[in-house]
Amino acid sequence: MKTAFRISLLIALALSVAVPRVAAQAGSIQFAARATPAGGLDEPVRGFPFYLLSKSFEEIRKDADANSPKPDLDAFVDKLDSSYSPELKAWIKKNRWPWLLGEDFVKKLNSTDILGVPEFRKAYMEKNAGDQSSGFPQPKVKPSDQLKNSEKFDRMSAEYVEKVREYIDKHPESLQGLDVSFTEINPGAKWDEQLSKRASETDRRAIEMAESKYLVARAETDLQGEAFLRGVAPGTYWISTLDVAAITGDVRSRWDVPITVRPGHIEYVALSNANAFQPTQASR
Repeated sequence: MKTAFRISLLIALALSVAVPRVAAQAGSIQFAARATPAGGLDEPVRGFPFYLLSKSFEEIRKDADANSPKPDLDAFVDKLDSSYSPELKAWIKKNRWPWLLGEDFVKKLNSTDILGVPEFRKAYMEKNAGDQSSGFPQPKVKPSDQLKNSEKFDRMSAEYVEKVREYIDKHPESLQGLDVSFTEINPGAKWDEQLSKRASETDRRAIEMAESKYLVARAETDLQGEAFLRGVAPGTYWISTLDVAAITGDVRSRWDVPITVRPGHIEYVALSNANAFQPTQASR
């Protein structure tokens, strides 16, 4: 009796272990990657490495970004030499904008900025003061008048400044092209170098995290752009190209596509232009 009981107990234990193992049966992923160039037919992405991750690469990148120290704009501005006026440095800090070139810069300017920052005022006056055909206000006092009657000179100078302010407000188009004057003193290029250095470090860190902490499997596509991943535990994953784009004609395709693997199933995924990953762009 005891022997029969022991045998029955062992069988019951074996069955209790076997049930969750069956439930946790591995699945597979079969995917095909194709890209469609502009005005062309879709083509297979051949011989390209794909990574199966347990976390979205975009989320991994965000984690890497959050843990990467950001350059300090205020400290950067403080280190600019004395050729930059205190007013210009204050403007850059206030607007969080060290780029003194381009339309985006010009759109940030207003009459208060132009008349309050020496560099802006000088550039604006040199550009517009000589154009009498546009109705630009002309000063009624000369520098030499200051010696004759300083009080009157100061009053008339203030009045002229207000007329210039009114002109700027009424003629915002007069600001167009002002950025050309700052080509040589634009600190934005040096700031971009710091941002680029940080971006490269963030990318490196994100790839390192993806390959060391979140990598489940790796596969390379065949001549038909297809690949197969076997023995994948049930769960949710992402098929990713990390930060490398597959080049097909004029198309630069990157993927970060979620896929849920069910026990004992083969999951099929078609990678195309439609589900290609659009990475988050760093904003200035």
